[in-house]
Amino acid sequence: MKRDEGMAKDIAAVVVTHNRRALLAGCVECLLRQTWPGLDVWIIDNASTDGTADMLAPMVADGRVRYANTGGNLGGAGGFEYGLRLAAERGYEYAWVMDDDAMPEPTALEALMRAADEVGEFGFLSGKVLWTDGSVCRMNVQRDLRLRNIADFTPERIPCGAATFVSLLVPIRVVREVGLPIGAFFIWADDLEYTRRISLKYPCWVVTESVTVHCCATNNGGNIATDTADRIPRYRYAYRNEVVLYRREGLRGAMHLLLRTPLHIGRVLLKSDGRRLERIRVILGGTLEGLSFRPPIRYPGKRTPSGA
Repeated sequence: MKRDEGMAKDIAAVVVTHNRRALLAGCVECLLRQTWPGLDVWIIDNASTDGTADMLAPMVADGRVRYANTGGNLGGAGGFEYGLRLAAERGYEYAWVMDDDAMPEPTALEALMRAADEVGEFGFLSGKVLWTDGSVCRMNVQRDLRLRNIADFTPERIPCGAATFVSLLVPIRVVREVGLPIGAFFIWADDLEYTRRISLKYPCWVVTESVTVHCCATNNGGNIATDTADRIPRYRYAYRNEVVLYRREGLRGAMHLLLRTPLHIGRVLLKSDGRRLERIRVILGGTLEGLSFRPPIRYPGKRTPSGA
């Protein structure tokens, strides 16, 4: 596929944002400092209203950054679906995917690309993600081939079954084959579903020499039992979407879902300091909704997304 006129770079950094201007500024700065050449920085803006477009305007004008507004808040899942479609339709070779609060170290992309040359054919490469205090970021711990959390990050490369959208390198040829992330997920588990879809077809790796700091508010991961009251409703997406992920895993996946529900309800009863009934309703409601949830998988076409 031919590139758009003026496109000469091989890798699109795809960053999805929504009303987090200050964090995004730090992410963009880190991307512009990468030691590996051939990187275009694409900001996929879910219709921010905090001045994000104005902040980026000088960098867009001088060519340091490229900008696409989705026209509405599509959630993280919809934003990544949009961004990977754009990267495929613009003719890039790789997409390097991350949240707007991800701060890759200067050599993060270089380490991934050097690993890409060494491992041969692969479905994705995922970097090691640390929290702001230097510990492993719990929200971004990758899964092994049995979808269990990886515990040891000392090897240079680790076989991987699923990873998050924080420093994920995906060949566009793989995007064309397996499709795009499921935008209908809106938030949560879109990255795990997508990377698992890939790892079922291709070998995938964690590259521990590639380091990104994830500036999330806490290092607790997502936990409905202890999260604040204003965040409880959004867990419906997590429980619904994970059913789609584990439904594909056969008996092992079914057992996981059967055990997960009472375990998480038990955590709520033991650890929550309020709104226990609301939390339990979200767990049960999201899980039940997931049983009949059949979201479509879309594929890159010939048309560039509107607004790009």
